[in-house]
Amino acid sequence: MPACQLDHITVTAPTLAQGAAWIENKLGVAAAPGGKHSAMGTHNLLLRLGEALFLEIIAIDPDAPPPGRARWFALDTLGADAPPALSAWVARTGDIALAAEAAGPLAALGAITPMGRGAPNWLITIPGDGNLPLGGVGPALIEWEAGPHPAAGMADLGLSLARLELFHPEPQRVGALLDAIGMHAPVTVVQIDAGARPYLRAHIDTPAGPRIL
Repeated sequence: MPACQLDHITVTAPTLAQGAAWIENKLGVAAAPGGKHSAMGTHNLLLRLGEALFLEIIAIDPDAPPPGRARWFALDTLGADAPPALSAWVARTGDIALAAEAAGPLAALGAITPMGRGAPNWLITIPGDGNLPLGGVGPALIEWEAGPHPAAGMADLGLSLARLELFHPEPQRVGALLDAIGMHAPVTVVQIDAGARPYLRAHIDTPAGPRIL
């Protein structure tokens, strides 16, 4: 049975500047530059949430050519007036093929795809249509190349993730997925009304007190 851990949470925005301003307003700290993902035509900013855990702000890179495929994290569906939002989360595994197989029909996590932005490099599951598994409640799976976790090199601004809540009208299905990939604390599942749109809620401790995304 695979064993997954929470690796990072992802905020999407029409532009990186909008995402950065939203996070600074919510958490009281400024995100640091990340890098560019040439294969996806995106770029990001990063904030450390723990020794092996971080927050990513991601947007389409206006200076990059179209990638020739659907961009990840449903970024192609964002309109210019869409607000920044906590849209996705990523689970880390030491064997992405095993974890993806275990997820099986419970969620369409997508194909295992090599990715990188210079260094480090990684493998990640990306649905072919770029959409978010289970409306964002299903994770992307990631396997980093050997070496220190990227969060280890990020500045510690006193942020930590207390818990991540997954809101979905089919909590049993989501729970079965988490069981299949061996992913539990600090991730919990919360039931919402049938037909309601799935969403995420992150509880983050900051130097100014607890905050919610």
